[in-house]
Amino acid sequence: MGSYVEDPPKATLSENGATEEVVIPPKINKEQLDAGALFVLKSKGSWWHCGYHLTTAIVAPALLSLPFAFGLLGWSAGVVSLVLAGLVTFYSYTLLSLVLEHHASIGKRQLRFRDMAHDILGPGWGRYFVGPLQLGICYGAVIACTLLGGQNLKYIYLVTTPNGTMQLYQFIVIFGGLTLVMAQMPSFHSLRHINLVSLLLCLAYCACTTAGAIYIGYSKDAPKRDYSVTESGVNRLFGFFNAFSIIATTYGNGIIPEIQATIAPPVTGKMFKGLLVCYSVVATTFLSVSVSGYWAFGNQSQQSVLSNFLVNNKPLLPKWFLLITNVFTLVQVSAVVLVYMQPTNVVIERAFADPKKGEFSVRNIVPRLIFRSLSIIVATTLAAMLPFFGDIMALFGAFGCIPLDFILPMIFYNVTFKPSKKSLTYWGNTFIAVISTVLALVGAVASVRQIFLDAKTYRLFANL
Repeated sequence: MGSYVEDPPKATLSENGATEEVVIPPKINKEQLDAGALFVLKSKGSWWHCGYHLTTAIVAPALLSLPFAFGLLGWSAGVVSLVLAGLVTFYSYTLLSLVLEHHASIGKRQLRFRDMAHDILGPGWGRYFVGPLQLGICYGAVIACTLLGGQNLKYIYLVTTPNGTMQLYQFIVIFGGLTLVMAQMPSFHSLRHINLVSLLLCLAYCACTTAGAIYIGYSKDAPKRDYSVTESGVNRLFGFFNAFSIIATTYGNGIIPEIQATIAPPVTGKMFKGLLVCYSVVATTFLSVSVSGYWAFGNQSQQSVLSNFLVNNKPLLPKWFLLITNVFTLVQVSAVVLVYMQPTNVVIERAFADPKKGEFSVRNIVPRLIFRSLSIIVATTLAAMLPFFGDIMALFGAFGCIPLDFILPMIFYNVTFKPSKKSLTYWGNTFIAVISTVLALVGAVASVRQIFLDAKTYRLFANL
């Protein structure tokens, strides 16, 4: 399943009183001939690189929907949910890291989420549940980010050309063309410099978004603010769960093992340092955008708070400021697409590449170019056809991100380390897993319900 011995065994030979340490070559087996692990998940990075990858995967433009989630929850529930989800995911990702480090220390390093499920829960879990779930969630994130990239391009177009006639699907196709080129980056490790730029860009557009919301909130054009939750009864309840799903998706990752796989051995302690880098950015950006956006627009916050900066195509901020903010967002979301493409790239390489040939041989370059391009083309087509960004994000959070990020890490840790059933760790992990399961089930129902409610206003290739 893509596992390998982290440090090859050594033997000591003595001759005429001299000692020499000899490395015994590991036995070649089918696992080591997995082209997906060999070409995509190269273990060459540092903990800094890990931090860059983590930040790009988590601090993505989806966080611009947090003020909208606050509008469904209100001030108190919104802030508590945001902080609590941050603490739980940090704890959850730390547990995953510890499990991965444990298996690496006993000579079986796991490179993928499905490898963890295979080794810890059994082959069926990896092959039929975790593997397909992770692949679907990550590819869904590619579709959602492609849609968001198209929306950013359209936003820039409307700022510069208020009466323009171009449609959303056209901008999605343009953005898809950009990612079609960038998707040919050969490995996850090769994205490290791109993801460093991505980290800086997410700080930049979040600072711009926060400053813009505060400026509008104090300006003479400030909208009338209402912080009450407008829905009541069953609609209010489902709105709560829909908001929880959005927040869970915002923190969602689903590729912690693949990110840790990019770290050069020994891996001990490096993932935790990367998480500290990531969550320092998370704390700065998530709170600033959600609080300032909800403060400025209240329950009128839209699914992307940047949409509140335009009223009837009239900008509430200087055009140059809106353009800079959206360019930062546009470039960063292209990096997010590349990160979430990696599980798909692993599957493509495993199925069509020959590990006995060179990574850049014609035999491997041609299928890589063809199938990665097809993957982007399909994602772009689906994004153009189904422009329901907020609803998609909520459903992804409930159905995929919560199981991968809130439930399975607790189970993996308890099964691997077997903490005492009288211990706080065991019951804390069990409690988080059970509550998360309930939230996932109810959140999925709420998200599907919202999609059906909104479907009557949507159509294929809608110009939203």
